[in-house]
Amino acid sequence: MIEVLAKLGRGPVFLAGEMLECVITFTNPLSASSTSASSEMLAWASAQIHCQFHASESRVALPPSDGSKPDVQAENETVFVPNRGERGQCILSTPPKILFCDLRLDPGESKSYSYCETLPVDGPPSFRGQSVKYVYKLTIGCQRVNSPIKLLRVPFRVLVLHGLKDYQFPQDEAVAPSNPFLEEEEGLKKDSRLADLATELLMVATSRRSLHLYNISNTRGKVGTFCIFKTVYKIGEDVIGTFNFSEGDIPCLQYSVSLQTEESVREEFQRRRGQPVSYSTHARHQEACLHTAQSSFSLPVPLSSTPGFTTDIVSLKWRLHFEFVTSGESAGTYVVRGSQPEAVTWTGVEQIQVDTFSWDLPIKVLPTNPILASYVSQFSSTNSISI
Repeated sequence: MIEVLAKLGRGPVFLAGEMLECVITFTNPLSASSTSASSEMLAWASAQIHCQFHASESRVALPPSDGSKPDVQAENETVFVPNRGERGQCILSTPPKILFCDLRLDPGESKSYSYCETLPVDGPPSFRGQSVKYVYKLTIGCQRVNSPIKLLRVPFRVLVLHGLKDYQFPQDEAVAPSNPFLEEEEGLKKDSRLADLATELLMVATSRRSLHLYNISNTRGKVGTFCIFKTVYKIGEDVIGTFNFSEGDIPCLQYSVSLQTEESVREEFQRRRGQPVSYSTHARHQEACLHTAQSSFSLPVPLSSTPGFTTDIVSLKWRLHFEFVTSGESAGTYVVRGSQPEAVTWTGVEQIQVDTFSWDLPIKVLPTNPILASYVSQFSSTNSISI
């Protein structure tokens, strides 16, 4: 028996265009209770990155594709097919890389191999929605002589930041800070600069602040004003807004704010014409605000959520969904005085005629530093099998 352990070097979250590095270790374990240990042989091992796409049959109508060749290969257990047994279709893959051929391991011996590959910048981000799913995996295939291939899959998450693809690194790097005592490979240096560039672009895009004021009103009049200082955020940030009800013509009894994503399928791929958009709520704030002059809310954008994106099939957008409960009566009719002259008791009225209305404010959500997103990732950096 041989144990195969794969470990991602920097966590399970990456930016498209970054270098993914994984160390794969093959071990022939030596058990203390074993009396007859022997050497083990592997014919070969190979690794490949692929993105698996799955669409909901009730929401998405995909055009027929010619998949006869992949199907024939998938039936052969001696052919390395990374997505064998997976649902959906493989829409993106890197060239497979051979780790070794004819590996012999003595009892207690282990050998490690490093796999490095640049993640494609033209692929979709990782996403698990109601209509479609995009899942990235690193698959390591191993085979004994005259035996079926065994697959070890390491899922990871990919964030896509637009603008990195078209960025051109300067040719002259003489002015760039460097350490002359350290030898750094060109690929790793470029990968490090890519992560620094992404952090800089995100900081510039999300640090711009300007006052946005919105009047909240319905058919009866003005309810109040809403203030927000920016509409572009990174995942992990807090969306903060304030209300001012002191200038309203009609009282607001209660309001709620929901941070939502809007997942819509393009018209040519919709299963039914005019099918509704799918909404998901990630955070919600509700507050009773009668006789309140000002109020505020803070909604966190989860690090595990997917930033907005658009592909040929689906698009994901973010918004703030507001719901207001108002009354056409004056604020003074909401309390009545008790009948006892020696004591004053204020109680609320039993019934109030109310009106409700909603409002949507689009916002933009961008990725964040992949190292920060790795702390809350559902994926593990390591995975293993025994063959």
